[in-house]
Amino acid sequence: MSTTAGHETITGLLAGADLFKDLGADDQAACAAKMRELRFEKGQILFTQGDVGTRLYLMAKGQVRLAIASKSRRGLSFQIAVAGDLIGEIAVLDGGPRSATATALTPVTAYALERTVFEELWSARPGIAKAIIAFLCRRLRKASDRLEATALYPMEVRVARFLLAALGDRRALPGRRVPLELGFSQGELALLLGASRPKVNAALGALENAGAIHRTSDRIFCEPAKLILAAQKNDD
Repeated sequence: MSTTAGHETITGLLAGADLFKDLGADDQAACAAKMRELRFEKGQILFTQGDVGTRLYLMAKGQVRLAIASKSRRGLSFQIAVAGDLIGEIAVLDGGPRSATATALTPVTAYALERTVFEELWSARPGIAKAIIAFLCRRLRKASDRLEATALYPMEVRVARFLLAALGDRRALPGRRVPLELGFSQGELALLLGASRPKVNAALGALENAGAIHRTSDRIFCEPAKLILAAQKNDD
């Protein structure tokens, strides 16, 4: 890939990344110019929980699992990062240790931005500093929403909301089943939701009986309108 093409690719990814999407074109270009391409093989660890956070990664290709190890050594996955996602950004912003372990589930291409370089950028460019504050506020609200969902809603509702989030803009497609390839196993889904596999399987079965989804061996076909109803089931 040429330098110009690589820069355009990074800029396009930054425009969709939560931390960078609201930056002006000049600030995005300044960040893009400081990022370098890295590649990882399937199974390779990008960073380990407890490591010093020296860089953030902007995903370009592939999937990365982020997981937290419990005292019993059981890994709790909380995100599968795909193209356009940022990983490792919190440790870079606060200077603390990595809060999770990142493992490549597939071959991965990512663009890295070193912490020292990013500090120089946000110190010199007020627009970047302002975007960081807004980003952290959104993260705090999102964490609060997740805690509420885990504490208050039954598994069927949580699974429905997860599937709707995975569908993204495709949930608005009228009158048709929308195929969804999650890219990970039902066991991984259970870890993402902080539940047991049997409970998630039962919730998927309930959604299937309600006509909200149809499962095949390799994908889930979703009925967005019925999934929305299931996701709102326990709302006041």
